[in-house]
This record gives sequence, structure tokens and C-alpha cells, in this order.
Amino acid sequence: MQDIAYTVHTFKEGGTYVAYVPELDLSSCGATNDEARKNIRDAVQGFLETSADMGSLDWVLEESGYSKKGDSWLAPEFVALDREMASVR
Repeated sequence: MQDIAYTVHTFKEGGTYVAYVPELDLSSCGATNDEARKNIRDAVQGFLETSADMGSLDWVLEESGYSKKGDSWLAPEFVALDREMASVR
């Protein structure tokens, strides 16, 4: 068993809640925040299990910026989350 940490960003798009895992570039959605978070947990679990079954889990995680320490995979460290604005003529 390996432990793999990840970050969930949840935002609202119209009437739908979207949960996004930037480390793995996965997203899912739901009618509520709780539903979106449950769905992203299921999506991450399925993605990781499928990668493991295919023998590519280590490669996928390394390509996603993870580093292995013992039986755990350490997620890439986010140093900032900023909201920027751009102007377009």
C-alpha cells in the first residue's frame, strides 16, 4: 500500500461545483461541494489504481512532480495560489 497526497481545488461554474486536482490534472463535478469532492476522490482512486494495474504508477507520479519517500509519495509543493487579472482590448 502506498500513500499518495493530493490537493483539491473546488470552484463553482454556474450551478455546478468542480473539484480539480492540479498535481494529477484531474477534475470531477457535482451538484454540491460535497458531491464534487466525493466524485474527485473516486476519480483519483480510479486513476491511481488503473495506473498501478498498468505498471505505470511510478512513472505517472514522477512525471507529475511527486517524489517517493519510503512507502509514501510526496506531492509537489505549491508555493502560492494567486488570482491575477488580465486586460484585453
